[in-house]
Amino acid sequence: METRIAPPLSRARWMPHNGRSPGLVEALCIGLIGKPNSRIMVNPLHFDLQSLRVFLLVAEHGSLTKAAEHGQLTLSAVSKRIAELESVTDCALFIRRARGVELTPAGIALLDHASRVIDQVNRMASEMGDYAAGVRGHVRMWANTSAIVQFLPVDLAGFLNGHPGIKVSLEERLSHEIVEALGAGKADIGVFADNVPAPGIERRLYRRDELVLLVPQGHRFAQQEIMRFADTLDEDYVGLSDGSSLLARMTDAAFAAERSLKLRIQASNFDGVCRMIEAGLGIGILPRDSVSDERGKIGVSKVKLSDAWSTRTLWVGIKAGSAPKSDVASLFDYMSARSQQ
Repeated sequence: METRIAPPLSRARWMPHNGRSPGLVEALCIGLIGKPNSRIMVNPLHFDLQSLRVFLLVAEHGSLTKAAEHGQLTLSAVSKRIAELESVTDCALFIRRARGVELTPAGIALLDHASRVIDQVNRMASEMGDYAAGVRGHVRMWANTSAIVQFLPVDLAGFLNGHPGIKVSLEERLSHEIVEALGAGKADIGVFADNVPAPGIERRLYRRDELVLLVPQGHRFAQQEIMRFADTLDEDYVGLSDGSSLLARMTDAAFAAERSLKLRIQASNFDGVCRMIEAGLGIGILPRDSVSDERGKIGVSKVKLSDAWSTRTLWVGIKAGSAPKSDVASLFDYMSARSQQ
């Protein structure tokens, strides 16, 4: 395979498209023509962060003029940055239209990379600023919604009060995403549900919670003290989004009862599920402590479930096989000790 370093362009390529057929360079960028066994190697050292930021502004607003306004730049400065970036990539990144610009296939590809690069640089600057201000450790924690809503505010407050030099960055994710992030090194510590496989993860008991049936006030189940899940399956359900461990648990339980779960509507978070139930769109299942007593007084009743699976375990985990940093180890030990409470 022939590999060559792309020479800088000798002419400006930031020009109107005007409906004409693409030129040679543009055609190479969008894959219309070119040698099948050759590729151009772009020098990564030639990329400029400010040019990438300007590119993201233009892509977001679809206009050089609007990008200049939002970035507090001159129009000529924006145009120059885009021209330089196209020279570095040896690709046309935008097509000019009568009312703005649109991304070429090469521009779409760059948009994904540039977004991640700028986000990572911002994270780096923030973290270095923390260390400069006296922070002695930084822990990346991913946790599912159940843990964040019910337990982590109090537990993290207690840990950070005793470790003022440690910063914790918390992200809310689905349980399977948390396990994957721990394995890939994207997260240092995670809290996830017990019905998600966790190969390669050292896990400890964190908390247990109880799932309850939620029904609108006035519903025929509202006066029941305890029910079997199987006896509710004639009703329409409000559920969480696909991929959530709680929805998977409910679907598996329905299958075990040789029934199907009648999902009428899905929401992305606990609050959305509660609001849909209040509005009479169905019944649902959530952790007991995630539903406030105030909400229960307004329009939702809690009914205990007799099924064994309604008592869940939340695990706290780190990647197995490697010694964690001292700050990660401290938080891991602290959180696993909370299981005794």
